[in-house]
Amino acid sequence: MEKVKQKQEAIARMKLLKLHENVIREFEKEGIVNLSENGGFLYWLNGDQQAIVDDFEKEHGALVYHVIHNFTEFGELYALLYVSKDEDEWEYDRDDLKAGCALAYVKNMDDDFCSEFGSIGIKPQFGGLIRTA
Repeated sequence: MEKVKQKQEAIARMKLLKLHENVIREFEKEGIVNLSENGGFLYWLNGDQQAIVDDFEKEHGALVYHVIHNFTEFGELYALLYVSKDEDEWEYDRDDLKAGCALAYVKNMDDDFCSEFGSIGIKPQFGGLIRTA
């Protein structure tokens, strides 16, 4: 039951973030997670990227609903936007999203020691998302 509620919450967040309707439909119907990169353009995850999502979900009991991929001076980053298993936090998470801030786990592919949980700045663009901070 928990995963069903997490999925409903994830869909609500995706709509709130104005993700492209195809992205929302694919997630809702098939469980497909999309990735935004290069200024918000959308892509399906490849096998290695899906493995990152699967490992994270299994370890933390979370549900990833979107990924933002960037190359930075700190390394190659995958920001996993997720719904935690703690329902008490969901309302606060939605309020943060409305303010352009998303709860994320950022996986640093070049230095895993620098991977961390936190809030990142985001905004919708081209049906996907861009990271602003």
